Amino acid sequence: MSFASPHLAALAPYTPGEQPAIDGLVKLNTNENPYPPSPRVIAAIEGAARAGLQLYPDPESRALRGVIACHHGVAPEQVFVGNGSDEVLALAFDAFFRHAGQPLLLPDVSYSFYHSVCRWLDVAVRQVPLDESLRVEQAAFEATRGEAVAGMVIANPNAPTGIALPLHALQRLAQVHPQRVLLVDEAYVDFGAESATALVARHPNVLVVQTLSKSRALAGLRVGWAIGQAPLIDALTRVKNSFNAYPLDRLAQAGAIAAFEDQAYFERQRDAVVHCREGLLLQLEDLGFAVLPSHANFVFARHPAHDAAQLAAALRARKVLVRHFAQPRIDQYLRISVGTPGQCEQLLQALAACLQG
Repeated sequence: MSFASPHLAALAPYTPGEQPAIDGLVKLNTNENPYPPSPRVIAAIEGAARAGLQLYPDPESRALRGVIACHHGVAPEQVFVGNGSDEVLALAFDAFFRHAGQPLLLPDVSYSFYHSVCRWLDVAVRQVPLDESLRVEQAAFEATRGEAVAGMVIANPNAPTGIALPLHALQRLAQVHPQRVLLVDEAYVDFGAESATALVARHPNVLVVQTLSKSRALAGLRVGWAIGQAPLIDALTRVKNSFNAYPLDRLAQAGAIAAFEDQAYFERQRDAVVHCREGLLLQLEDLGFAVLPSHANFVFARHPAHDAAQLAAALRARKVLVRHFAQPRIDQYLRISVGTPGQCEQLLQALAACLQG
C-alpha cells in the first residue's frame, strides 16, 4: 500500500453477493431474475455486435434515454443512464451529497453499498433507525426538519427487508428537506411497489434510480438510470463526463432498448416471479419462519428456533445459496431470492431437512 493515496486505507469496499462456480447449485443469494431476458434483447445485442463496434457508442445514449422517457412519461432531458444503478448511485452521491459537515440521512438497515460510497466520497452518515417491524419510520425522518443535512436516500422497496413505502409517504419525505435531494432507489419497484417517478414533476429535489438488473433479467448487462428534473440530470451528466463520457457501450444500449420494447415478455416473467414469491412466503411460514411482507423479488425471513448463520451454512452444504447479513438487528434473518418454482421447491426441501437435523 506504499504507493496508494492516503484515503485508501479508510475505505471499506462493498462486498457483492457470492458468484460461485458450483455445479448443481440453487443460487438464491443475489436477487437475480431466475428467467432469461427477452429473446429480442439477445437479437438486438447480436445485431449491434455485427455492426459498429469499431466506433464509440453515443456518449449521451440518446435513443435509450428516449425509450426510457417514453416508458415513464417524462422528457428525455429528465433521464440519465449509467453502467448499472450502482454507478448511477455513486455519481448521484458525488453530485448531491458532498456538503461538508452535513450528514446524509440513511435508514439503519438498508443497502450497504450506500455506506461504501459515503466512505469513498467522505460523506458523513446519520442513520435513522427502522421501527421494531423493520419498516422505514417516516416520523423519524420528518423529525429532522430544519436541521442541516446533506440529503436523504431511501431504497423502496428497502433492501434487504423487501418492505415498501407508499407513494404518499415518499411525497411527505420529499417535503422534509426541500433544498436537499431525496434519492429513491427503486431497484425492485416493478415487483409491487409504487414508483416515485410520479413525484418528479412536482418536486425538483426528487431523484429516482432504477435498473434493468432485476425485473428485466439483465443483471449481466449493467444498465441503470435516474429520473429527475433537468437540473439534477445536468449535474449527473457533469460528474459523468468528468471521468467517463462513455459508460454504456453499443451492446448495452441496444439490449436495453429491446428490453423496454418487449413489454409483454417483461410482464409475463415479472408476474411469474411475484406469483412464486407469494407461494414461497406461505410455505416458509408453514415451516415456522416469520417472513416480512415483500414487494421485491426476495423474501426476508427468520426462524425463531434456529440460528440464521447456521441455517445458511447448512443450506450451502446442500447446494442451496442464500444471503445472511452478520449485522445488528438483522443477523437472525435470511434473505432469499425468489427462484423458479423448481428452485423454490429445492430450497424448501433443503430447509425442511435442515430444521429436522
